[in-house]
Amino acid sequence: MEHPYLMYLGDVPDQLGAKTAKGIVDWRPEWCLGQVRLADCKADLGIQDISIAEAAKNGAKTMVIGIVNSGGFLPEHWVRDIIEAMEAGMDIASGLHIRLGSISEVKEAAERLGRNLFDVRHPTQDLPTGKGTPRSGKRLLAVGTDCSVGKMYTALAVEKEMKKRGMKADFRATGQTGIFIAGTGISIDAVVADFISGAVEVLSPANDEDHWDIIEGQGSLFHPSFAGVSLGLLHGSQADALILCHEPTRTHMRGLPHQPLPDLKECMELNLTTARLTNKDAKFVGVSVNTSGLSVAEGDALLKKLEDELGLPCVDAFRTGVAPIIDNL
Repeated sequence: MEHPYLMYLGDVPDQLGAKTAKGIVDWRPEWCLGQVRLADCKADLGIQDISIAEAAKNGAKTMVIGIVNSGGFLPEHWVRDIIEAMEAGMDIASGLHIRLGSISEVKEAAERLGRNLFDVRHPTQDLPTGKGTPRSGKRLLAVGTDCSVGKMYTALAVEKEMKKRGMKADFRATGQTGIFIAGTGISIDAVVADFISGAVEVLSPANDEDHWDIIEGQGSLFHPSFAGVSLGLLHGSQADALILCHEPTRTHMRGLPHQPLPDLKECMELNLTTARLTNKDAKFVGVSVNTSGLSVAEGDALLKKLEDELGLPCVDAFRTGVAPIIDNL
């Protein structure tokens, strides 16, 4: 996918609906030329509002449909804007479950105009089954007590801190937002189950002995909906290092009121047990806690308490940074 990006928000009803676009703006602001919002849009990325024609004139290469919605559908009234962007010279990229090419008007326009359609949620390559064969290089995987607790943000923060120190490191994206940020990757939640661990092996191949692949985690071993993806990531990554990500204000697993959150030590033990199937030396090197729901004082106290209990550096990747974890690594 070529950048600069034009971020298309359509008329999403709230800020959360634009979380994919927001992640791209947070981590790759220099790639984001502006945003297109329809009249009833309730989201704002804090960047310039611009028309499709103006964006094309200013050099936009790809229009990113940077929204998420229930069901992953694309509203019919967005199609005319997508075609307008292609007529203005842009490719189209989407993280929705629906494939752009499955919409006849979009497919016909892309073929007529010679534009690329990027469905980043859908792998485009043939993937092998995982083999668990030891490979060179180092790998770090973010795992979670629940889904949506900051695994992508933590992995990106780790990559940034490592590169700041002159270390060899690459963020490996496993979800649609991460793929937009990295420019490449495999959306693991769209991979057929038998091939999940193999996809992660492809995503983080053998490398220099001092090179770190920082692999974005997905789901949680304790979340009934997503544990299968989490397990495949653990086996395929052959992680040398794990970081546990946690959101302390939740009372149950996201979307499952009947499912309690796991104890942190219990969560770490199960992750280590499963990770050691393909790397017997896997170990935790830190904990990343999203303290945004707490006051600064409460957050600091919790981080100190967890450090004492777990014997590992505990950080808020957004508020305090991840330097202590890299020091420990």
